[in-house]
This record gives sequence, C-alpha cells and structure tokens, in this order.
Amino acid sequence: MGELVHELTIGGVTLPNNIILAPMAGVTDLPFRLLCCEQGAGLCGMEMVSAKAVLYHNKNTEELLNIHPQEGKVSLQLFGSDPEIMSEIAKRIEDRPFDILDINMGCPVPKVVNNGEGSALMKQPKLAAKIVSAVARAISKPVTVKIRKGFDEAHVNAVEMAKIAEDSGAAAVAVHGRTREQYYAGEADWEIIAKVKESVSVPVIGNGDVTDGESAGRMIRQTGCDGVMVGRAARGNPWIFRQIEAYLKDGTVLPKPAGEELKAAVLRHARLLLEYKGEYTGVREMRKHVSWYTAGIHNSARLRQKVNLAESFEELQAMLQDML
Repeated sequence: MGELVHELTIGGVTLPNNIILAPMAGVTDLPFRLLCCEQGAGLCGMEMVSAKAVLYHNKNTEELLNIHPQEGKVSLQLFGSDPEIMSEIAKRIEDRPFDILDINMGCPVPKVVNNGEGSALMKQPKLAAKIVSAVARAISKPVTVKIRKGFDEAHVNAVEMAKIAEDSGAAAVAVHGRTREQYYAGEADWEIIAKVKESVSVPVIGNGDVTDGESAGRMIRQTGCDGVMVGRAARGNPWIFRQIEAYLKDGTVLPKPAGEELKAAVLRHARLLLEYKGEYTGVREMRKHVSWYTAGIHNSARLRQKVNLAESFEELQAMLQDML
C-alpha cells in the first residue's frame, strides 16, 4: 500500500504528501489551516477570495489573505468571472507567501452562481478557458482549477472542463464528484474522477466522500487519482490528515483523540482564533467549531447549547472543562 501516499508535484511545487485540505468558506481560515498542517496535510486550501473584493480593497478580504510563516504549503483560491480582473488580481497578489493559485469553478452557493462565478463557470467552457489562460499567463506560480462533475445531471462535463483547464495552462485539476445541483447531498460519483484522470496528463485530485483513511485509499485505487482532497470531514477533525496518511502507508487505523487530548486541541484552536481575530469574533466563530469537534460525543447537544452563549475565552474554557 506504500504507493498510495507520496509526494505530489504541481507545477514547480512539490507537496510533502498527496492529502489536501479543501478550501472551505468560513472554515479554512489561518488558525484551522495551522492545525491541519501540523497534523500532516500536504497542502491547505485557503478560504475562497473574490477577485473583485481584492480589486476594490475590501477590508474583510485582507484578513482572508493572511498566511502564517509556520503554515506548510498553501493554496490561495480566487473566484470571479472576468478574465482581466482575475489575471490582474493574480498578478497583484502573487508576491504573497502562498504556493499555488487555485481558480474556483465549483462553489454551489446561489449568490456566487447567480453572479456567473463558481460552479456557474461549468456552463461556460469558453469563458472558463479564457480565465485559466489569462491567470496562468499572468503569474509564474502554478495555477490549478477546482471543478465539479457538472452543473447538473443533464450537463456532466467535468472531462471537457478538465481538458480545457489543462490546455489553458492549469498545472492540476481537483474534481468534486457531485454536480452543482446536488450541492453536498447524495453520493459523490468517483467514476467521473476516474474519467478525468484518464483524459488529462496533469495531476488530478479527487474530492467528495473522503471521510477517513479507508475511503481515501478506496478513492485512489478506484479512480487512479494523484491525490485526495478532504472537505467537510476535516471540520472539528484536523487529525484526519494524520489518520489518512497512516492508513495509506500501511493500513494503520489511528484512533480519534478524546478526553484531555480533545479538550486541549479545542482550547488551542480557540486561543489561535482569539489571537488572530480578537475575543469578540474569535469566541463567536469558535462556537461552530466546538459543535463539530464534539459531534457524537455524550452530552454534546447540551454542550453546544451552552457554548452558543459563551462570550469570553474563560467561559468557553469552563464549559469545556465541565463537559468534556
């Protein structure tokens, strides 16, 4: 099984392994990426950033662009539908310390799609080609593209979009095996990932329903993909990267932390959030993370109710001490 986990080269960037944290809005901020990186993620996707927001100097966007010197390899994800703006912003931010620039063609959220951005680009292959080509020509860092199976079941075009991305200069393609219409419901179609892998020569990263080491191994074997991308299964579970790596190496199944180890991890995450976002925002953002960390644990529903009332780090700490 040794060959399932390996270094992965994308353009001129070599990742320590092929297990990747998917970019997730509201989740993969700097504190969370640091935790995932420590647990062995080979590449961490930043929260998606609007090219227009950077263009207009939106102050909230600046925070999204922060990168910590101790993070490992980082991928910055831009979304937009104007090739000129996308390439201009790529050029403007290229000197920031990210390793790879990813173009979002998979986001299913209505306000993004209704703007012709994210997964709406799955319906516009010619425009998608112009965007990838403009961005890839504008910067020297590798450019990757994240796509879905298609916009809906009547328009499954991931293979066509992957070929377009490769022909336009993309150094890798990530494929989520669901359509935009599905959002995150139902099963991910791994067959489409296999078809994309057969049709392009750049690395293909599979995304969708990777929840542990066993599913990561199955995806690699079934699809031949070069790497796996972990999204929602990483929420409240940064250890998943360590678990997947151990399983892919030799079939070892590592247990999820519990008790004191879990409590220490949650509090560390909270401290990092407060350090970067201040107490008011940090405590409030930590509420959703606590519900993810404690899902399935005895008394977790009661803990979540209490944590949603926490206003300070001390209150949060006291509640966790009581309940975990």
